[in-house]
Amino acid sequence: MFTFTEGRDKRYYTWNQALQDNFHDKIFKVPIDGGFDCPNRDGTVAHGGCTFCSVSGSGDFIIAPTEPLPDQFKKQVDQMHKKWPHSKQYIVYFQNFTNTHAPVDVIRHRFEQVLNEEGIVGVSIGTRPDCLPDDVVDYLAELNERFYLWVELGLQTTYEKTSQLINRAHDYDTYLEGVAKLRAKNIRVCTHLINGLPGETHEMMLENVRRTVQDSDIQGIKLHLLHLMTNTKMMRDYTERRLQLLSQTEYVNLICDQLEIIPPNIIIHRLTGDAPRDTIIGPMWSLKKWEVLNAIDHELKKRGTYQGIYAANKGV
Repeated sequence: MFTFTEGRDKRYYTWNQALQDNFHDKIFKVPIDGGFDCPNRDGTVAHGGCTFCSVSGSGDFIIAPTEPLPDQFKKQVDQMHKKWPHSKQYIVYFQNFTNTHAPVDVIRHRFEQVLNEEGIVGVSIGTRPDCLPDDVVDYLAELNERFYLWVELGLQTTYEKTSQLINRAHDYDTYLEGVAKLRAKNIRVCTHLINGLPGETHEMMLENVRRTVQDSDIQGIKLHLLHLMTNTKMMRDYTERRLQLLSQTEYVNLICDQLEIIPPNIIIHRLTGDAPRDTIIGPMWSLKKWEVLNAIDHELKKRGTYQGIYAANKGV
């Protein structure tokens, strides 16, 4: 639970702080590619995938995505140890595509290949709310008894028009049902939203956060900046002027407005995003990640506000 006091390093409840509160140590989140597909790529619900998604399915920084899962994990850890040589505890992150889009026996087989690796204390699973059948949720509940588990649900927007435009191929009610199924098993949920989607205004992006935290029992949230990438279907929106990329000032002000209405018990897993320099079209300012995060800190301090300051006001 975040309580703001003057002099705090951050004016919001960061992922790093939550891990420190829970483990009292530095914890790595280690991304790997579980070899899954997406239901809106393979024809289960649609074809082509979300229009913003790259060919790697958000796994652009995984070092060895085609290698066996234990090897992927070890190579990622070795890379991280170059920066943090003394950390020995890890959260394995099944990151890209939809990591519950398979029969439960397949999911169990792939997950268990890596879960016995030394130092793993947690599991984070990226997926979609329409890929949570009962037997899969039962297996996730089992994992929740064994590890510090998070299920990360891609929502991206609460607006059906935007969802259809980006080929999300599920509706908001499906998201609410998915969260309810997970919470019935006491599984932690982190919801992903994207700021800057085609046609969404500042007020709509605020409303995305407002609805998400009021309508669903979530424990974490990731706020992403939309990155326009080469070889994505969203390039058409950009060339046909349906998409306006946010400026850094616009984004910083938006994030601060969003933080102010997020309840203080919700962990902020992310406030921007990463994209490979060689495939990003824009916004190019986003490549200076620490500059963006520092600007958010500065703006909150200038306002004299912090996460949750207006959360109790349901009319906000």
